[in-house]
Amino acid sequence: MPNDFLSFFLSWMSSPRRVGAVAPSGAALADLITREINASTGPILELGPGTGAFTYKLLKRGVRPQDLTLIEYGSDFMKLLQVRFPGARVLWMDAARLATEPLYDGAPVGAVVSGLPLLNMSTRKVISILSGAFSYVRPGGAFYQFTYGMSCPVPRPVLDRLGLRAKLVDRALLNVPPAAVYRLTRRPQMKLITGSPTLEPSKRVALEPMHHARDHSAAR
Repeated sequence: MPNDFLSFFLSWMSSPRRVGAVAPSGAALADLITREINASTGPILELGPGTGAFTYKLLKRGVRPQDLTLIEYGSDFMKLLQVRFPGARVLWMDAARLATEPLYDGAPVGAVVSGLPLLNMSTRKVISILSGAFSYVRPGGAFYQFTYGMSCPVPRPVLDRLGLRAKLVDRALLNVPPAAVYRLTRRPQMKLITGSPTLEPSKRVALEPMHHARDHSAAR
């Protein structure tokens, strides 16, 4: 949208750490971060949608407006999102409070799409955001996070603490600046059988390699 750059830039000027970017995400990044999502994914939780670059792409992927919950802390972006996506649920709140606000009955969410600048946040806040988001994610669901950095924006100690693993989906080199998207999922649950760690049969499928994905859950 023509005025999106100005909206983003003004928001960045007023609060650079909270917004984290001077311009909205481009089409290449929007394509990448929503690539594994479709109409069958179910309810989608989007964090920090800004002007709605990812939201538009989710709708084009077949996600129903009523299956979208948009969490935005910027008041200017909030008003814009309400106008652009009247069929979605748009909430003005801090994503770090996800665990304290009952957004869903149970854990039906198939995917979380995050445009939040995690690298600008404290470890405590990142933990609050991830633990709150995953409290709504059903088994097999994923949290998609983009970054302008060269590695996963969620440190290994945080992944270990929350029982998560991160895999690089791909890089959007045509985005300005170039960005990468990571998929965060729960680690398979282990149990001891005859003294050695063995996966429960129902969890073994989670260890099958995913197409075009690189595992970043181990230290590099």
